[in-house]
Amino acid sequence: MADEVFASRSDPDQLNVNEEVINHLHQIHPATVSEYNDGNGPAAWILGFPTTQDLMNRFIENKISEKELYELTPIKGSYDALYLCSAMVLPEYRRKGIAEKLTIQAVESIRKDQPIKALFVWAFSKEGDALAEKIAALTGLPLKKKDSPHQS
Repeated sequence: MADEVFASRSDPDQLNVNEEVINHLHQIHPATVSEYNDGNGPAAWILGFPTTQDLMNRFIENKISEKELYELTPIKGSYDALYLCSAMVLPEYRRKGIAEKLTIQAVESIRKDQPIKALFVWAFSKEGDALAEKIAALTGLPLKKKDSPHQS
């Protein structure tokens, strides 16, 4: 499902999420990857990770790729920006607030440990952009956006 939306396998600049990446993200912060499971298996996943405003700005300005953003984010650092990387929800679970709830919980958990001052996103869909806007409004954090040629 992720590759249908993000085409990460065919884009070397995107983060291709696998078990190794998930383990690395959990070292950055345990709340970087969340899922919703109703007992029948995972139905929604969100991924977001804290980083620095310097790396955020370099990413937004197209000076580094998403993959480089991930690779340059130090483990056990002090983070003041949060990248809203991806949210995926199975079609039958959409429009129920699941991604919003998971993302808010992750942001709140990370903010307990880190001085997050801004959110940023590289939206690949209108729904992703709308979710990021809503998360920014609900958390009171400013939102920066990287333009996406993929957005329709």
